[in-house]
Amino acid sequence: MPKNFLTRGHSRALNRHHKIAAAGVAALGAAAIGFSAVPSNASTTTTSEAAVPAAKVAYSTEQIKDVKAGITDQMAGASLKIEKIEAKLEAEKAAAAQAAAEKKAAVAAAKKKAEKARQAKEAASRAAERAEVKKAAPKTYSNTLDGWIRESLAIMKKHGIPGSYEGIHRNIMRESSGNPKAINLWDINAQNGIPSKGLLQVIPPTFEAYHVPGTPKNIWDPVANITAACNYAADRYGSMDNVDSAY
Repeated sequence: MPKNFLTRGHSRALNRHHKIAAAGVAALGAAAIGFSAVPSNASTTTTSEAAVPAAKVAYSTEQIKDVKAGITDQMAGASLKIEKIEAKLEAEKAAAAQAAAEKKAAVAAAKKKAEKARQAKEAASRAAERAEVKKAAPKTYSNTLDGWIRESLAIMKKHGIPGSYEGIHRNIMRESSGNPKAINLWDINAQNGIPSKGLLQVIPPTFEAYHVPGTPKNIWDPVANITAACNYAADRYGSMDNVDSAY
């Protein structure tokens, strides 16, 4: 039992020593904090008050505010830059879209122009082909009195034989009434064995003498009969237009 008593007493003595040592350490720590808070160029005075527990240190929030404000400004600046970049991208996108639309319109216009040119070329080609066909193909005339007179006039023009539609038609109606198979069997020519034949009542010797090349050598052929008779009338009277009676 005495052993235990000594042990407890010794334990209490050590505890007080420890407390004193801890107090000293705390004082030294406070002094160190105070020293570090004083500017390097400031003078310090060491007093016995150093052993007194250090007062609470007041920290300034001005730097924190400045830092916060700087970060806010940086964020605002970054946001503005982002907006500018986005605006630039939108502008470039719009410009690209406009350029694409203009290119598309230009291509469409070029295609339309090319199509018009192609159609015009084809139309010109067709017109030229029709002209060639028309030129190559001989003109046709109706197998009527009108057609016979018009075809005769075309042949007479090639050979320089004068005469008009009216003059030819007038004499035909007087001589044969428009009948290509008409024949006179009662006049002096008939009595001499060379009756007048055809639309303009031409006798065979006259037809043979005044036959126009390019027409059949057939006195009954309407066109051959007209052109031979007009050739004879031009030689004797100047033109069929000048004939008003038997010739």
